[in-house]
Amino acid sequence: MIAVGGLKLRPGEGEAKLKLLAAKALRVPERDISAWRILKKSLDARKKSDIHYIYTVEVTAAGDEAALIARGKNARLWVPFAYDIPRVTSEKRPVVVGFGPGGMFAALVLAYSGARPIVLERGPEAEARQRAVEAFRAGGPLDPEANVQFGEGGAGTFSDGKLHTGTHDQRIQWVLEQFVKHGAPEHICYDAKPHVGTDVLLRVVRAIRETVIAHGGEVHFGVKVTGLSVKDGQVIGVTVNEIQEIETDQVILAIGHSARDTFAWLHKLGVPMERKAFSMGVRIEHRQADIDQAQYGRPRGKDLPPAEYALSCHLPDGSSAYTFCMCPGGYVFAAASEEGGVCTNGMSYSGRSGENANAALLVTLKPEDVPYPGVLGGMEWQREIERAAYVYGGEYYRAPCQLVGDFLADRPSAGLGAVAPTYTPGVVYGDLRQVLPEQITNVMAQAIPVLGRKLPGFDAPDAVLTAPETRSSSPVRILRGEDLQSLGLRGLYPCGEGAGYAGGITSAAVDGMRCAEAVLREYGK
Repeated sequence: MIAVGGLKLRPGEGEAKLKLLAAKALRVPERDISAWRILKKSLDARKKSDIHYIYTVEVTAAGDEAALIARGKNARLWVPFAYDIPRVTSEKRPVVVGFGPGGMFAALVLAYSGARPIVLERGPEAEARQRAVEAFRAGGPLDPEANVQFGEGGAGTFSDGKLHTGTHDQRIQWVLEQFVKHGAPEHICYDAKPHVGTDVLLRVVRAIRETVIAHGGEVHFGVKVTGLSVKDGQVIGVTVNEIQEIETDQVILAIGHSARDTFAWLHKLGVPMERKAFSMGVRIEHRQADIDQAQYGRPRGKDLPPAEYALSCHLPDGSSAYTFCMCPGGYVFAAASEEGGVCTNGMSYSGRSGENANAALLVTLKPEDVPYPGVLGGMEWQREIERAAYVYGGEYYRAPCQLVGDFLADRPSAGLGAVAPTYTPGVVYGDLRQVLPEQITNVMAQAIPVLGRKLPGFDAPDAVLTAPETRSSSPVRILRGEDLQSLGLRGLYPCGEGAGYAGGITSAAVDGMRCAEAVLREYGK
């Protein structure tokens, strides 16, 4: 195959024109191209007077490939990545703990291999989980086992559904293809910044579950792994709901970053862990129209997508801040999983049609910044901040909120500005310095004006800060070796974001695949 890059279209131009542009780049008649498809699409808005899309397409053309590439412009040989899953036959069945992106793709690979995995997820299936989340957002009680953090699809299901990542593993293409196979739109395979939205993800995760089951796997919901059975340094089983024992010698541990009770008993068991850097901060909201104006230099119109941003800064004192999980046309929502604590996250639906844009505004925290000792000290700090927010909000899961102008002037906010906060069950205006520690607020106060110089309007006085955002990453890493097994326990494979080896849906899915491959290598010995 031949890949032809650097093809440009203006917003609104039909993509059918790409065939002609590819033919011109290869210096052949359009009729010589018998087939083509898009490999990559990205939006270039750096020059406001010349906003355009840039494409790379795969083409099949008459003639010698080498000669076409030699004389063509931006042409190269294209070899698609083929992901091969070995088949295994074994009476032993691996257990996958957790059915977020890491556990889901580990289970999918194992199921395709014939290993018949047993998946144990503490939360409910997607349908029941969605009902519980919506009830909580409407002001109902929090269910500690059915919420934004726990349940089918993991924390990423209630997010913007971003599928781009800073990693460059070839397995990413297979991940995207599986999303499409299970109901996501085809364009995620070539968009430079693919996303699917919460509404689509809920359908996709159900379909992946059905595939795992159809290939011999089992998926159990409402079952919490509460212990491991160990003999001579080897896992020999898992304990479920403190009473039931499941025999297995291969356990993929994809528990996510919020399973604090699980981290606690793993630490007590002696599973090697270490403190790691993590981030905490707030959600910042602007009107989407203002972000569009800043990024495009004009109102968006119907031919451009809601504008995005990704910002970061390193300050003179060595601290740093950045935006994460930016949700165009999205909403800030309640992401608590423990009673008596408030934390926030962001989400958007596939259409990204909400009035506001939001993003996490996070401060990077080193292990030495944590005021509590021990491996689990970062988790205790997260919990302390969440409980402080709960009390400040009146103990009804309302979130503390402050306008950017008031925050920078160090004065409490008394009410709404031009940007209406989207957090439900609701916000309480006031002073975020009463909730967040100085290690965070001091850096935010320095960073917001700096980021405002990079994105005009980011530091607008009426922009809204809603706190706290505490679950963006895990403060703990469960140590593993080159074989991906725990350094202290054979047969245990710490996996994904919670274990400290990923940072989003796609990277967690890839890590799940790698852990499944490691299990299959053990079965092949």
